[in-house]
Amino acid sequence: MEEKKEKKKKLTLSGFSKKTHNAPNYAQSRGKTSVVIEKKAPKRWGERKFQSRDSNFNKPKFTGDYVPKKTPINRNFDIRKMAEERAAKRFKNVKEDSLQQKKTSLGKDKSFASKRENKLTLSQALDDDALDGRERSLASVKRARLKEKKSQDSKKTNIETKKIVHEVNIPDKITIQELSNRMAMQANSIIKHLLGMGVVATINHTIDADTAEYLVKEFGNIPVREKKPDLNILKSEKKDNKNLKSRSPIVTVMGHVDHGKTSLLDALRKTNVVAGEHGGITQHIGAYNIETEKGKSITFIDTPGHAAFTEMRARGSKVTDIVILVVAADDGVKPQTIEAIKHAKAAKVPIIVAINKVDLPAADPQKIKNELLQYELIAEELSGDTLFTEVSATTKKNLDKLKENIALQADLLDLKANFEGFASGVILESRIDKGKGPVSTILVTNGSLKKGDFFVSGNTWGKIRAMINDQGQNINLALPATPVEILGMNNLAFAGDDFLVVDSEEKAKEINDYRIGHSESKQAPLISANKESVFDDSLIPKELPMIIKSDVHGSSEALKNAIEKIKHNEVTPKIILSNIGVITETDVTLAKASNAILIGFNVRPNKEAKKLAESHKITLKFFNIIYEVLDFINDSLSGLLKPDVKEEIVGSAEVQEIFKVSKVGKVAGSKVIDGEIVNNLNARLIRDGSVLYTGSIGSIFREKNAAKQVAAGLECGITLKDFADFKEKDVIEVYKIIETERRI
Repeated sequence: MEEKKEKKKKLTLSGFSKKTHNAPNYAQSRGKTSVVIEKKAPKRWGERKFQSRDSNFNKPKFTGDYVPKKTPINRNFDIRKMAEERAAKRFKNVKEDSLQQKKTSLGKDKSFASKRENKLTLSQALDDDALDGRERSLASVKRARLKEKKSQDSKKTNIETKKIVHEVNIPDKITIQELSNRMAMQANSIIKHLLGMGVVATINHTIDADTAEYLVKEFGNIPVREKKPDLNILKSEKKDNKNLKSRSPIVTVMGHVDHGKTSLLDALRKTNVVAGEHGGITQHIGAYNIETEKGKSITFIDTPGHAAFTEMRARGSKVTDIVILVVAADDGVKPQTIEAIKHAKAAKVPIIVAINKVDLPAADPQKIKNELLQYELIAEELSGDTLFTEVSATTKKNLDKLKENIALQADLLDLKANFEGFASGVILESRIDKGKGPVSTILVTNGSLKKGDFFVSGNTWGKIRAMINDQGQNINLALPATPVEILGMNNLAFAGDDFLVVDSEEKAKEINDYRIGHSESKQAPLISANKESVFDDSLIPKELPMIIKSDVHGSSEALKNAIEKIKHNEVTPKIILSNIGVITETDVTLAKASNAILIGFNVRPNKEAKKLAESHKITLKFFNIIYEVLDFINDSLSGLLKPDVKEEIVGSAEVQEIFKVSKVGKVAGSKVIDGEIVNNLNARLIRDGSVLYTGSIGSIFREKNAAKQVAAGLECGITLKDFADFKEKDVIEVYKIIETERRI
């Protein structure tokens, strides 16, 4: 019985069983406390495949109490689990040193690597780093590089570039080129933007501050207006009655041309100024100092009366205290007379009317007084406040009365000035003297001007080397209301500029440098036009380039203003240069380069310039009177105009029969129905009201003989140049073209 019990405790698991059992759990389920697993010996070749079903065969033997033993290792399961752990570590970025060790261990077996170097194993599939050791094909490398480049390009496009915002300083005037430089962008973008607004411009055109500010904002920048520094040119001095003294009145003589302004002033000065004027008209501003019988001094300024000298008259009215309006008693109120009245009223200056030429038989002073009523110049006898004086420059009638009226008006004004401190004034006229250089006529309005003073005027500066009064005398001191000529300017001053004395040379240079840097640009202004006109040459007027050289700045300015007023749709004058001084080789060279006409006003060329002009065939014109200059320019511009073309019908003929003539071809046998048919004139062939041919008459035959012309009612043969397709009832019309010269 004991042996049977021992046998029952043993349990045998067949290796051929399809079911997999866990030995400990299986034993417990059977009520066993212990289990012994016996490993069956491997079968040998030749043994029976199947054993007998003996219940006691190879059963496990149980010995005593159950003691848990170590679970046998399932190697397939453990290998798979280790592989998964290793793969997980690879995907979790394990340390490179461990990976390198594994690579080296794989490489120890050379025979294994040589056989399977191109085969992918399970461990290599799980090891990403192991794949890197394999050789890649050229195509795969190219694909990888291309993919990487695309990814980089996409990243670049996705990166938003931030625009740099600039703070742009904007002066009063600026060119488009300079504005583009300050905004750090191309000038073409600005030009295109302006073109879209209907404004045609180039990089050299100038725009104002408001337009520049608008453009800066449009392109996303910040505009900053430039502030002019306070240079403290002159210290502001409070008016102190102790320093103010009475000064002489400054009187400007104004009026229409040839009304006797200079002759009247000549009579007051007891000199002969008018004899030196070309054409009997004043073309410069003259300033003179006259002493009255009572010992009082009066400064007179003579202005031109011609229409071209408007700016000069306006300049004279700005610096004057009293205006003497000269009106010829035999001529009446003229356009320049009205203009002078407007200048005087704009300057708020009292007017004294001098009715000149009362000695002439046709003089009518009362008519002059009545005409001036509509301009609010009412005489005292008509309950007005305007002083009227009837004078005669020829007979010197009532000149004393005119002086008294001037003195009376000056007393009412109570004119005073500061005779101490830095002098100030205005430039009346400027010119270049061959031996002295730049010379300017100055009217001192305040302070005392001394020899050796440093000064600034416009864009010039200098030191007074000499002062010359109206009598031609050198002086060292000029008081207020005194006209003088000064020498010592570094450059030519412009008439109308302010004249200021400063304390030192350094201050004068500082002010001059600032003014030059911030002066208004001389570039061409913006020209507004339609977009169509930019590309249409027919709408662009023809230009007549010219270079003008004058003796003084006032004449140059007057000529320039008069020429600029000449306007026409088809032709226009273009002033390349307007300057003063003699005509030099530089002027001739510039005229040749620009194909311009050289005009000299009261100046002549030097020998070298004259020879150079003759060799280059440059047109040189010299004038002494402004009328002649304007007439020449008008004639030159008229020559550029296309003539008016008109057609005049000479005659017509009707084709009745067509003939063929040897050596001639087809001839239209026609009858002249109107006018006459003339050989070699223009002709057109009309068929059923439509013009089929436009050309000229080839030949005319009359009774087989050549003829020059055939009158109406006669028959003839007609040939046309380059046309022979005649038909009956065709009408041949003969005409001639008449060109008529046009003028501005």
